[in-house]
Amino acid sequence: MSRWRLLLTRPEEECAALAQTLAEAGITSASLPLLAIEPLAPDAALRQGLAKVAQAQAIIVVSKPAARLLLEQLDQAGSALPATGWFTVGEATARILQARGLTVAFPSAGDDSEALLALATLRQVLAAPASQVLIVRGQGGRELLAERLAEQGASVDYLELYRRCLPTYPPGTLARRIDGERLNGLVVSSGQGLAHLQQIAGTDWPRLSCLPLFVPSPRVADQARELGALQIVDCRGAGAAALLAAVQRTAAPAL
Repeated sequence: MSRWRLLLTRPEEECAALAQTLAEAGITSASLPLLAIEPLAPDAALRQGLAKVAQAQAIIVVSKPAARLLLEQLDQAGSALPATGWFTVGEATARILQARGLTVAFPSAGDDSEALLALATLRQVLAAPASQVLIVRGQGGRELLAERLAEQGASVDYLELYRRCLPTYPPGTLARRIDGERLNGLVVSSGQGLAHLQQIAGTDWPRLSCLPLFVPSPRVADQARELGALQIVDCRGAGAAALLAAVQRTAAPAL
């Protein structure tokens, strides 16, 4: 049995699935979702974005919520799903689309924008003249992917389907949860999740920042250092397998 006792902070549904994966490996966890997914109300911009799905040579879906909401919106609009041109940042997002019979390309190593940009099949699409790329995401995502695609000559549009919100908790909830369940590690899956972690910690952050913090990428690791986190573990991916591997190769502190 592992000595790790981790706090998971992903959206509620994802926390439950991740907790089960960890439990099967003998790792204890508790969940305090710090990201809630709020679908955007249909408007003219959303409808225009949905129309571009059929026109794009590459449809890049950056998250599981984006995949689910895109399929829902296309079903409601009665739109057919393009058979080709689907890309995702990670395997978990790809599985949602593959369940509808779609062929999806995604990086086999790494699940971030940088790994996707290196994907040979995406490079083939970008080699075509006047290639059109549609990025399906939530509001306020990173611009790196669009910038790099544009540098390679692609015409890039966004289809934003949701916003990420911080659920409301009483003051002190985070520290009480950590202390009450003797948790000795924190897990965040994105830069926004990290920002929410510090925000909800409030005046407890200087103490909680001493706990080991598992992050999905070097970019989020850099953000954590800027916020004063002292023990940062880069999982080299946001998926459950990447977290599990990082936990298993990292010694747990004494309880």
